[in-house]
Amino acid sequence: MKSHEGMKCASFSDAFYGTCTVGERGQIVIPVEARSEMGIQPGEKVVIMRHPIHKGLMVFKLDAMREFLDEFSAGLAQIEDQVNDK
Repeated sequence: MKSHEGMKCASFSDAFYGTCTVGERGQIVIPVEARSEMGIQPGEKVVIMRHPIHKGLMVFKLDAMREFLDEFSAGLAQIEDQVNDK
C-alpha cells in the first residue's frame, strides 16, 4: 500500500492511480484508492491547476494547498531574514 503522509513517492508507479474518462459535462471521477489515501471526502473542495509546462492537470486538497503555501511563505521569510542580516 502506498504511503503519502509526509513522504514523497518513490516512483511513478507509486503515484499512479489509474485512468478515468471525462464525461459529457467535463466531470471526472477520482479513483477510490486516491480518495482513500488522500483523505478526500464527498463535498470537500479541491484545487485544480494546469501543469506549468506539460498539458496536464494537478489536483490538490484545498487544505493541503493552504498548508503548502503557509510552509513556503515561512521558508521564504526565513531566507529573506538571512539575506537581510548579512
